[in-house]
This record gives sequence, C-alpha cells and structure tokens, in this order.
Amino acid sequence: MKSTTIILSITLALLLSFHGIVLLTNENFLQCLSVHSEDTSISEVIYTQDNPLYSSILDFSKQNLLFRAPKYPKPQVIIKPFHVSQIQTVLKCSQKHGLQIRVRSGGHDSEGLSYTSEVPFVMIDLINLSSINVDAEKKTAWVQAGATLGQLYYRIAEKSKILGFPAGVCPTVGVGGHFSGGGYGYVMRKFGLSADQVVDAHLIDVRGRILDRKSMGEDLFWAIRGGGAASFGIIVAWKVNLVTVPSTVTAFTVTRTLENNATKILDKYQYVADKLPEDLVISATFRAVSLSNTKKKGTIMCSFSSLFLGGVDRLLPLMQERFPDLGLTKEDCKEMSWIESAIYLSGLQASEPYKLEALLDRNYSKSFFKEKSDYVREPIPVKGFEGMYDLLYEKGGHNIQVVIFPYGGKMSEISESAIPFPHRAGNIYYLLYFAVWEKEEESQNALKLVTKMYNYMTPYASKNPRAAYLNDKDLEIGRNNKGDTHTSIKKASIWGNKYFMNNFNKLVDVKTMVDPDNFFRNEQSIPSRSSSY
Repeated sequence: MKSTTIILSITLALLLSFHGIVLLTNENFLQCLSVHSEDTSISEVIYTQDNPLYSSILDFSKQNLLFRAPKYPKPQVIIKPFHVSQIQTVLKCSQKHGLQIRVRSGGHDSEGLSYTSEVPFVMIDLINLSSINVDAEKKTAWVQAGATLGQLYYRIAEKSKILGFPAGVCPTVGVGGHFSGGGYGYVMRKFGLSADQVVDAHLIDVRGRILDRKSMGEDLFWAIRGGGAASFGIIVAWKVNLVTVPSTVTAFTVTRTLENNATKILDKYQYVADKLPEDLVISATFRAVSLSNTKKKGTIMCSFSSLFLGGVDRLLPLMQERFPDLGLTKEDCKEMSWIESAIYLSGLQASEPYKLEALLDRNYSKSFFKEKSDYVREPIPVKGFEGMYDLLYEKGGHNIQVVIFPYGGKMSEISESAIPFPHRAGNIYYLLYFAVWEKEEESQNALKLVTKMYNYMTPYASKNPRAAYLNDKDLEIGRNNKGDTHTSIKKASIWGNKYFMNNFNKLVDVKTMVDPDNFFRNEQSIPSRSSSY
C-alpha cells in the first residue's frame, strides 16, 4: 500500500512538473512573439487555451469528428495570421522555445495531423490567408494556401466561362494540403493532378526566408508538389496554370444494384474505364444498402458518376460504342457549365438552378471517417468483388463505401518521377476504402471493418510495394507492435515507399538539404538523414 502511495506521489509530481514546464514554455513563447513581431497587431491573432474563442476556432475546420475526442492533444496556442510576417515570427519563436508547428488549411486531413500532435505544438490556421488572384488572359492564378477548392473554382468562374482547374470534388478541402499531396479529380485523365499544374510557390523555409521557385531551387520545388509540403516548410501561396474547358460539359450519375446487373457492369467497367477518351472520367462507388419490406440481407448499390468535356450528343454515341453495358440514356445526362459540374459532382445541390455561392461556404458537414487507399494494376475478378460484398453486409458495413477512380489518359503520360507523386502508367485505377459514420459509439467497429476490408484486398492490390495515396494518409501504415509510428529512415521507408515509391530517397535527400535538423515534422513526414527523426 505504501509503495503504491509513493508511486502515485511521484507520478503526480512529474505531471505537475511537466505542466509547469508547458506553462513556462507557453509564456516564453508568447513573450517572444511580442518582442520579435514588427506587427503590433499580432496579439489579435493569438488564441491560447484560456481564450473563450479557442475551442470554436480549433473545431471549426476539424472535418473528422474522430479527433474531437478529449484524448487527442490540442495545440498550446493557435495563430490565425493575416500576414506572412506573422508566420515568420511564429516560426522563429517556436524554434527558440521548443514547440513544433502544425499548419492547417482546410482540415480534411485523414489523420488530423494539421491540428494534433504527441508533442507540445503551435497550430497555424491559414483560414485568413485565402486570397485568389486569377489572370484569365495568362490562364494562371495565385492562390493563398488557406483558400479552399470551392473558393478557387468560384473565383475562376468569375473571370471566365471556359477556364477550370483539375482538383477534387469536395469544395471545403484546403488547397494547401490538396496540392502538396497530389490532388486528383474528374478531369485528371485530361489534365493530370493539381500538383502537375503548379508552376510556382511561396514557401517559408526553416530559416524564415520567403522563397519562390527560383530562390528555392528546382529540387525543393519538385518535392513540395506531391511530396507533402509540411515536411519542407510552410507554403503560403501557389501559382497554378488554369486549363481550358468547353462552355458545355455533361455529367451523369447512374445507379445499379445486384438485381440489375451491378456486378457484371462493374466487371466490364474495369476493362474500359482507363481506356476511354481522356475527355471522359467515370468513377464507380459501391456500398451495401438495406431493402425495405423484405427479409433479405440487402443489396449492393453501385453508382457510376461521370464528367465529360463535351455535349451529350457526343457522349451518347461514345458510351454506346465503348461501354454499352451501363445502358446510359439521354435522360440520365445533364448538360451544364464546368463550374456547375463542380456543384453537381460535390453533391452540394441535387437539382438546378445551381447556386455557385455554395462553393464559398466553409461550413461543410462533418462526420467521423477513416480512409485507406490502394492502386489496382489488374482487374479484380468477380469473386473478389463478391468477397467485398460479404464484408459490406457485416454489421456496420453500411458505413463503408468503396470508390474507384480510373487512370489512363494524361495520368499514364506523365513520368512517375516528374513530381513525387509516382502513381502513373500501369495503374488501371485508384481504390479508396472510405468509412464514414455519424455516432461515436460506431467508431471501433467501423475502424475494425475498414481495416478488415483493406486486408482482404491484399491479393488484388498493387505489390512491391503495395502503393497508397499520400492525401489519404493512414497512420496504420508503418506502426510497430507497440502502436508507435516508426522513427528511423529505414522504418519510415515502409510508408514512404508506399506513398512515393522510387521517389522516397530523393525526398529524403531534399529534406536533408533544406531542413537537416528535421524541425518540420509529423508522424509521417519525410525524415532527414542527419537527424534522429
């Protein structure tokens, strides 16, 4: 009994000591900001944990409700800068006082790494740095890293009806993380990824310098386009090329169930989707649904969603020739402008007229979710799909949807080493296992089941390595038996090779060159050869 009391006393003393150190660190950090800032308004963008606005600011962009649980560490201080100079001051003071930095643009990151950390940290929320300057004549745009995809789409449409940008369908995704991880969407078979269209950037390096493409050099510029910019510095703005789109595009969503040949259609889809003309992208999403007024366990519903860069009169003959199995009709198709297709494909509005202002709304619905990804190089046999169905029929399986995005076209033409994103020729499609649920008590089962699905798919996924997509970051890749993420370069290569394949070693070289002491780091950042990570 006495020994237990002693242990508890020691533990309490250690906790109080640690708490005191944290308080002192925070106080010194805040004093440093005041002393070193040339901007007297910096106090207006600082939010400590005792600030009444702290929690609402922290939670506003947390898209994944998993990380609202009390067990997840919170930033010691939140900074919402209005000026780049304020970020430079934060960087200087965080280094001086032993605080790490996390940078958040949209907050969609799968593992919450932009607003959680196992060590004391400061979060820089870029929401106020969201200006967009579109030059329609030069077909370029400068986009601050705190802007969202929806804001970018809207500002492009303000200037031109025939310009667009290849990026994702969810309008509240921040461009900062989306671009730096690759960024795919419904025109990638025509134009490639978001990162493929980046032509310049403004980055604050570990020394606090603001670098553009010329001053940072081509190696660092290569690394931040698909290699995860958070490993190398703080991106504050991107310059991108815009792409020319037709004044009229065509979109459709067609749903089939097992009762009307969903499996047969899905099987055929695998053989044609990556070989269709590059103007056409058809994604497939399937999940289990229950049937009312029946004792059956349910059925599988498969939705085929598409964007075609052209009119319906061109699309229908093409589909009849190349993919008649879907049975597409004119009534299934909707002609619209490119910007309207951004609304339609996002699911923001189910019917016309589309309100483009919806793209500006950052208050998007939040949920619990977990993502895992694969790349597929050979069609999955029917028995493989049927095994997936069995898992979707399990308890809680209705929370999982499987999404297929076809490759081919421009994606197969770009070299795997052009940027760090390596998943190019040879992949017929990208596969996303997306678990999403509404109640916290469902979390354990949902997480277990999506892992079970991922493990089941091992024989059908790419191999040596089994590749994964950085923007669907998964911390289960590379955990050791104790549940910790790996900390050496050798062990980091476990997940590094999956995300970056042959580009991982070059990313480590660039990291070692620009941030040798590994200041910019998280649980799956690029390690430096000269640090202990």
